[in-house]
Amino acid sequence: MVYKGDFVSSLRILATAAISLAIGGVVVANPATSTGQQQHDAHADARATIAAIVDGDWRSENDKARDAWRHPREALEFWGLKPGMTILEVQPGAGYWTEILAPFAHRTGGKYYATGADLDDPGTSENARRARAAFEQRLASKPDLYGKATLVNWGAKSAPLPENTFDFILAARVIHGWLNSGMAEKAFAEFYRSLKPGGILAVEQHRAKSDNDDPSTGYVSEARVIALAEKAGLKLVARSEINANPKDTADHPFGVWTLPPTRRSPSEPDPSFDRAKYDAIGESDRMTLKFVKP
Repeated sequence: MVYKGDFVSSLRILATAAISLAIGGVVVANPATSTGQQQHDAHADARATIAAIVDGDWRSENDKARDAWRHPREALEFWGLKPGMTILEVQPGAGYWTEILAPFAHRTGGKYYATGADLDDPGTSENARRARAAFEQRLASKPDLYGKATLVNWGAKSAPLPENTFDFILAARVIHGWLNSGMAEKAFAEFYRSLKPGGILAVEQHRAKSDNDDPSTGYVSEARVIALAEKAGLKLVARSEINANPKDTADHPFGVWTLPPTRRSPSEPDPSFDRAKYDAIGESDRMTLKFVKP
C-alpha cells in the first residue's frame, strides 16, 4: 500500500531532480531526433559539396554551359551521391562527369575509378589505347584536384570488375552502345557484382518514345533499361524527370547525334535539312534512373 505522504514525497524528489538537471544544463537527447538531425546534416553537407564542385573554376566554360541541359547538381542529389563514396564512372568520354566526380571523391575522402579501353584485349584499337593513355595523363597531371584515380579495363571481353567494391556507379548516355555491340547484359551483370550491398547504379540515357526502340539511333526505351537492370538483380528505387525534354521527338535524321552537342549534319548541302530546327530542340530527352543492389 502507498500512503499519500509517501507519494507526495516522491513527487518532490522527482521535481528537485528535474530542476537540478535543468540548472546543470544536462540535456537527454531523443535518439531518434539525434539520428534524424545527423542524417539531415549529412545530406546538407553532400549538397553543399556537390554545389561547390559543380561551380569549380577548373570546369570548362563549355561544360558549364551544358549544365542547363545536364543538371549535374540536381541529378547527383537525386541519385544520392555522398561524401567518401567509392565511385566508378563508366566510359567517361570527353569527361563532362569526370570533372565533377573525381574532384568530389578526392575532396571528400572517397575513391574515383573510371573504365578505359581493355588493354588485355588484342583487338583493342590503337586509337582506343591512345585515348586511354591521354585520359590517364589528364588525371595524373592534377593530383591536387583529382587525387589518385584508377582506371579499369572495360569491353566485351574484359575481365570482371572488382567484386563488392563500389558505392556509386554512373552510366551516362552509354547503354545504346552496349545494346548495339551485344554487351548490355554483361555490363549490368558486372555492375551488380561490383557494387557493394546498398550500392547505387545511376543511369542517364537518351529515351525512346516507345518500347519499340532502335538503339542504333542512340535512343533506348525506359522499359528496356529497367528490364536489363532487374534481370541482373538490381532494384529500381526512383526515377526522375530532371533531364526530360518534351521538344525532343527522338526521330531525327542522324539519331540523337543530330542534336547538340554533336550537331551531326548532312555531309553535302541539303536544302531540306534545317539545322536551326534541331539546335532549337537542345540536348536530348533522357531518363534518369536510380537502382540499388539489395
